[in-house]
Amino acid sequence: MNESIVVVPTYNERHNLPKLVSLILEQPVSFDILVVDDNSPDGTGQVADELAREHPEVHVLHRAAKEGLGKAYVAGFKWALAEGYDFILEMDADHSHNPNQLPDLRAAAETHDVVLGSRYIGGIRVLDWDLTRLLISSFGNWYARSITGMSFTDLTGGFKCYRRKALEAIDLDQIHSVGYAFQIEMTWWAYCRKLRIGEVPIIFYGRDHGETKFSRAIIWEAVWTVWKLRLGLIRNEAAGSVTALVG
Repeated sequence: MNESIVVVPTYNERHNLPKLVSLILEQPVSFDILVVDDNSPDGTGQVADELAREHPEVHVLHRAAKEGLGKAYVAGFKWALAEGYDFILEMDADHSHNPNQLPDLRAAAETHDVVLGSRYIGGIRVLDWDLTRLLISSFGNWYARSITGMSFTDLTGGFKCYRRKALEAIDLDQIHSVGYAFQIEMTWWAYCRKLRIGEVPIIFYGRDHGETKFSRAIIWEAVWTVWKLRLGLIRNEAAGSVTALVG
């Protein structure tokens, strides 16, 4: 067992998963891997089980149905905490995140409790997106920063590293968001707890295979979630009072 684990949620990613697992296991820093599969109809769960039989570093958490990205990550985080991991990383299964940058996130976690992989430090670091998608993402991050008061350049990205203490400081059972708003909400509660949050630059790529999970419903969830967080309409008892912590 390694001290670090990469949580990878999957839904219909059977073509992407074997290559991703191979690349993670090739890193100079050792990582275990937890695949959280939401009963993918394309057989991703079975592919994950085969990889787990081949590699002792690979574990699989099967969920009964697709309930959203946030629910999958919460389940994965709980599993990793219960198993005793000290550093819990998250990344997408579609090769939009480069496994070669996992060691950078892990290294930054030596001095930070939460590390955000940022697509927008020192300019735009996004490849293979059309202008519309890029504008939506850029505006979404500006919007989230403006409403929440958090200054981080990439609040909606899903390439992160948490120290154990950061996840233990947040009541995962009270996380409300299921789409990309989940990333904002998790960082918000870490911010409210005055945890050390840092960013490292990453390059973001378009997915290799399959269909994007991006939708209008996900956008609207993020639009309203930032207001609910800022106004205290969403609570997380482990994080305490928003007004007491961030003014």
